[in-house]
Amino acid sequence: MERILKGEKPDNLPMQAPTQFELNLKTTHRGRIGCSRSQRGDRVKRRAFIALLGGAAAWPLAARAQQQAMPVIGLLDPRSPDAMAERLRGFRQGLKDSGFVEGENVAILYRWAEGQYASLPELAAELVRRQVAVITATGGVPSSLAAKAATTTIPIVFIAQEDPVRLGLVASLARPGGNLTGVNFFNYELTAKRLELLRELVPAASRVAVLVNPANAEATEPTLRDVEAAARAMGLQIQVLNANTSHEIDAAFATFVRERPDALFVGPSSLFVGRRVQLVHLASRHAIPATYAQREYAEIGGLMSYGSNVLDAYRQVGVYAGRILKGAKPADLPVVQATKFELVINAQTARILGLTVPPTLLARADEVIE
Repeated sequence: MERILKGEKPDNLPMQAPTQFELNLKTTHRGRIGCSRSQRGDRVKRRAFIALLGGAAAWPLAARAQQQAMPVIGLLDPRSPDAMAERLRGFRQGLKDSGFVEGENVAILYRWAEGQYASLPELAAELVRRQVAVITATGGVPSSLAAKAATTTIPIVFIAQEDPVRLGLVASLARPGGNLTGVNFFNYELTAKRLELLRELVPAASRVAVLVNPANAEATEPTLRDVEAAARAMGLQIQVLNANTSHEIDAAFATFVRERPDALFVGPSSLFVGRRVQLVHLASRHAIPATYAQREYAEIGGLMSYGSNVLDAYRQVGVYAGRILKGAKPADLPVVQATKFELVINAQTARILGLTVPPTLLARADEVIE
């Protein structure tokens, strides 16, 4: 209470188990001292009192042991926490589905790289030094690889947008082996489909700008490979734009003044998710029809998104983390394949851009935002 009155927030204060206990005993002696039946009864009472006193001495130790026994999950992510509110809700829901609630019977130690991918190995090593019970490597391939390099013993639950077998994270999807398992959702494999949907919405487009993050090679290389192949098949020209910072995102859009594309394809990147407000705002300012990999973009004004249900993937990560805390081994938990894919169209943005959404596209949309 004293610390709260001095200005500290209750959310930042750890739960304290009582460490001081009082036992008050009132004894009354009547009659003279002698070897009597009542005295033998007193001896029995004294033995019971001593046993009770010994148990009372153990109470604070038991309470402290119970507090220390709360398992700790280490969460490793390349982004900043302000971009993760919705996804963390999905993760916590998965934990709850497995019987764990943060702050009640599990603690979560968060480590955010704030867009600095080079810091991920050290952050992963710190979680290993803290001896967390399980590491959840969210935010894509870079955090998964950093966690894998940091430990071969602590269980790891990852999210990967690309084939985890090809990346060397697991031996197979059905039987991962080792200390890793997780969720594979197909944002990279859906590249051609996203470009096809964009062309359907903007049929006059012939030149498409592709925005990627060069710092995340594991995402950029397959994205460019697939988008180039799909563009050739559809007769589209592409212009590759690189951005690894907020300033570079601004600079990429500034090129539209000189070389205006007909549409924009935003590649999957944890940096871009964290800067989604900036991206959607710039696309609106330059009146560029754009497609994105996650629904979060369309929800704040992006034209359209198509990809795996990311919130469900984070929920599944929470479920697996909870199962591991209950004794399951990662080697025995098959990698979960994403089965939910979403097409979200922002009809209001389409009207602002002067686009008419084809009825066939509206019929296939999982959600149309008016």
